[in-house]
Amino acid sequence: MFDLVIRDAEIFDGSGTKPIHGDVGVTNGKIAAIGPKLGTAKESVKADGLALAPGIIDGHTHYDAQITWDPFVDPSPALGVTTTVLGNCGFTIAPCKPQDRDLTMRHLTHVEGMSLDALRAGIRWEFESFPQYLDMLEKNGVGPNVACFAGHSAIRTFVMGTDATERASTEAEVAQMADLVRDAMKAGAVGFASSTAEAHNGEGGTPMPSRLADDRELRTLVRAMSESGKGVYMLTKGSKTSIPYLEEIAAEAKRPVVIAALFHSNTNPTASFDWLRQVNEARARGHALVAQTSCCPLSMDFTFKSPYLFESMQAWKPAMAAHDPAELEKIYRDPAWRASVRAELEAKRGRLLFNSEWNKLFVVETAKAENRALEGATLDVLAKQAGKDPLDFILDFALSEKLDTMFVAQLLHNDDAAVGKILADPNTHISLSDAGAHLTFFCDAGFGLHLMGHWSRDLGVLDLPQAVHRLTGQPAKLFGIEGRGLLREGYAADLMLFDPTTVARGPKRRAHDLPAGAARLTASAVGLHGVWINGTKAADEKGFCADPKARPGEVLRRFAA
Repeated sequence: MFDLVIRDAEIFDGSGTKPIHGDVGVTNGKIAAIGPKLGTAKESVKADGLALAPGIIDGHTHYDAQITWDPFVDPSPALGVTTTVLGNCGFTIAPCKPQDRDLTMRHLTHVEGMSLDALRAGIRWEFESFPQYLDMLEKNGVGPNVACFAGHSAIRTFVMGTDATERASTEAEVAQMADLVRDAMKAGAVGFASSTAEAHNGEGGTPMPSRLADDRELRTLVRAMSESGKGVYMLTKGSKTSIPYLEEIAAEAKRPVVIAALFHSNTNPTASFDWLRQVNEARARGHALVAQTSCCPLSMDFTFKSPYLFESMQAWKPAMAAHDPAELEKIYRDPAWRASVRAELEAKRGRLLFNSEWNKLFVVETAKAENRALEGATLDVLAKQAGKDPLDFILDFALSEKLDTMFVAQLLHNDDAAVGKILADPNTHISLSDAGAHLTFFCDAGFGLHLMGHWSRDLGVLDLPQAVHRLTGQPAKLFGIEGRGLLREGYAADLMLFDPTTVARGPKRRAHDLPAGAARLTASAVGLHGVWINGTKAADEKGFCADPKARPGEVLRRFAA
């Protein structure tokens, strides 16, 4: 007798091949049989022709902090995700010395849009080293399966303290960092993650620690990761780490290099395709470069208390360094400062996160009732009506509402024709949900449902077997996750039951359920009928349904070469 049989399903096995019709039987959290008319079970689920696939593997999340207070990392399991990869960009919370905890949290508040109050109230600091962090997760239990990167910024801070954001490292410090990378790989890290992206700034606008690493440090740490013959090097790249440079690193380490973030820009429409071409040429030479992209348009909700979309700009540094609201408002009013911002927007058009597309920047929610009629309007229209420059208008308006106005910017990746070409490339890694981060700006945790609904069903960019493969079998192979990502006998029963005719991510909504009552954006699934993690049901058609005390996930610590 099986523990569970899902009967009469269209079975998409994660390999990209055409589906078969039949049943899937589960025993002890593993797939025990696949075939027609399987026998009796303790629990039977009638699929009635719905699609059954492996659970989604989300390869780019930032749940490192949240998972310590929320083992089910809401909302991902209710959106089809059964495995999450933490620690991307190198922004981990382990290793971390007790004296560096508050600094680490303050950096995360800035670079990843996390609430400092929520982090201070929520993080369980029951660890200091990276191995201890994995041990803690294993001891406390996890909802979905979890793989963790060793994080460059955390390792650099552990060795260098506050100097990590100030200077290059010494030979002795690099040697210490390399030992920490080796220890992390021995303990079960999925690889080593870093960032050189100019948009990645910590407290007060200082660069995140990994951005201070020189070539010697970077190569040494990737080599330390690769000594085990396993591991993935993940980098969110900036302008100083070119694709040819990363090909050198891949060739030297003989390990995959996953490169984020491949977004299409309407103001620089060829850049993403030049990047993708270089990556594919490197692959043709036998070097495993992988471009990490998104299937969601990049949009962000923000206020001018923390306008992330502008903070990669040099001209914005004074505002990021402001110590209190009064100083920030004074900077925003300064005509000379505004002129410097305007000049940089013009000079770097097409190379910034926000590229002066004022027609794609909207008022979402006003602070004053008398301004409600402006909600939903674009900034280009409002500025024109007011006879003002758009930058002057948006700053003046925000200042008039004490910086409480909520705006949304549609930034990148919003040209379906261009984005479709990127997604159709079979070697891109479709991920970049950033789940767990930027919680006040956006929620893309349902990216997999969007791929299957919008891109597969609605636009036909990928057929459904391929869409499922790109979310399951492909990332499992990329990260060396064995026994998952496919529906095979003996594999883990990580399962997702959905209706291909309706599957989608639902509208985002704001919730105030983080520690200390902090707010976040979240979303529900559409057309998702069931999610099982190692055979335990985590979600049904109404959403999350697991016992909150259940811990069906596994901390993944062994990966294929």
